[in-house]
Amino acid sequence: MVQRITDQRDIEFVLYEQLDALQILKTDKFKDFNKKMFDMVIKEAKNLALKEVFPTYTQCDRDGVKFEQNEVTVSECLKKPHKLLLEGEWGALTEDPEYGGQGLPFVIAQAALEYLIGANYILMTYPILGHGAGKMIELFGTEKQKQLFLEKLYSLTWAGSMLLTEPNAGSDLGALTTSAKQLSDGTYEISGSKIFITNGEQNLTPNIIHPVLARIEGAPEGTKGISIFIVPKIWVNEDGSLGEPNDVICTGVEEKMGLHGSPTCSMALGSKGKCRGLLLGNPNQGMEIMFHMMNEVRLEVGTQAFTNASMAYQHALTYAKQRQQGRSVEKAANRSSQQVPIIQHPDVRRLLLKMKAYVEGLRSLAYFTAFCFDQKECNEDNDQKRYYSNLTEILTPIVKAYSSEKGFDVCVEAMQIFGGYGYTKEYPMEQLVRDCKITSIYEGANGIQAGDFLSRKVTGSNGIMLDCLINEIRGHVNAAKEKQALADLAVALENAVEKLEEKCKSASQRIVSIHLKSALACAHPLMEAAGDVVMAWMLLWRATIAVDKLDSKEAVFYSGKIMTARFFIQTILPATLGKLKAVTFEENPAINIDENSF
Repeated sequence: MVQRITDQRDIEFVLYEQLDALQILKTDKFKDFNKKMFDMVIKEAKNLALKEVFPTYTQCDRDGVKFEQNEVTVSECLKKPHKLLLEGEWGALTEDPEYGGQGLPFVIAQAALEYLIGANYILMTYPILGHGAGKMIELFGTEKQKQLFLEKLYSLTWAGSMLLTEPNAGSDLGALTTSAKQLSDGTYEISGSKIFITNGEQNLTPNIIHPVLARIEGAPEGTKGISIFIVPKIWVNEDGSLGEPNDVICTGVEEKMGLHGSPTCSMALGSKGKCRGLLLGNPNQGMEIMFHMMNEVRLEVGTQAFTNASMAYQHALTYAKQRQQGRSVEKAANRSSQQVPIIQHPDVRRLLLKMKAYVEGLRSLAYFTAFCFDQKECNEDNDQKRYYSNLTEILTPIVKAYSSEKGFDVCVEAMQIFGGYGYTKEYPMEQLVRDCKITSIYEGANGIQAGDFLSRKVTGSNGIMLDCLINEIRGHVNAAKEKQALADLAVALENAVEKLEEKCKSASQRIVSIHLKSALACAHPLMEAAGDVVMAWMLLWRATIAVDKLDSKEAVFYSGKIMTARFFIQTILPATLGKLKAVTFEENPAINIDENSF
């Protein structure tokens, strides 16, 4: 079965028609680039993804990882594409070429990463984690630390991880017990254990650099007393050469529902001797440093979810066009009529259009958020910098949580298109469902994202972030009102935006009152409704562009954008109004029910 992992034409539409990404060439930072260079990078990412990365997707899942004597061996099939990622400098697309990056805009890197992450996210966790570790060192490390680690991480010569979670702490990082004691040479002795560490041990690279959260002896309790340390698997000497193995070892790997090709490790630090680390930044600055990387990481998790959804949709669409079953509705009574492709059946078409709406809307959301990253960094107008910073902040929990949940839903519904075959390993649907589920759990579970959305993004900064989002949506609603064919959709979205704004402002008042618990119990439903409104905005924005191009050679492509927006706004957005009406901030039953009644 011929298979695309994503939709090249839609990527081009988002980049160059919806976002007009070429305007970034007018900034000083990117003035030496041009469209030809952007397209070349994206094309190379596509070729690498299709030819070398995608063929490993199922194989590494079936091979899994092997754990013996504290060492992890990953699937042999990952070695060649990992080497190609290194040789092609795909480890740090947006970073300074001085340190091994390509210096690309976030929005162009997003397109390249859609292909690579969509082809096999398991493989891409290695460069993503290496980049995350490197970014923290770039922003907060000493010049010596940058010399020792940065280029090695950005180039993928070494890998990275992130040691946060502990068995008794979970998401409550303030409860961690890993300790750090300063030694006479200025390094720190680290002692403790961590769990759920993605790629904490592997055999693809000669060294792994572990950023580790720990508490220096005598530091304050809670999150205020957390520091972060650079802990290499193999100690790095002053001249950059590798020294002796450090006492940071893998004590086991988890048997997981999905991501079988990626080792999820339990780690012990200082259990067999002395584990040494270097302080990153200042003492007690660990949480600040960690959160500097979280927005990018959560965008990548959202990208993982929607690329899984995109691949699932592409599989389902191809299958629906080829699978012959049943008769057309018009000839249902004629037992001698020929079978038709299942894409002709009304309910299959409904499922496919629903999947198309979410995949395209989530793509636009991820790219727009990356576009906001660029504007925040490159815009010379301070007011515009703050504006795009506010948009980035309020959209990040939606990108992570809403994308992960709706991306998973798309994978499940794509499996439904396949019927019983989708439940077997003959097709990749069951793996997509398994692999996508984790996105709602890691890098801050979605309940945490919802609490952040309500308490920090909607309520924080006196509602400025919310105002930026609402104003941005209304600008596109007003533009759509000018198009006669879209006026009814614009009015419907305008009504939903008003209801969302009212409910968010009501929540802001309740969260600082005696109804705090009830308000937080509604944080997730409120964020889900906000995600629906954002999807409708993205799809209407697309339709506003498409409606003026119906006379072009690509009329079918553009008319599809209009029908997709119409489907979502007419059939899904009305239910969103019900969700908003159901959000109640006072006397919430989830809070008032006695614990013994569960």
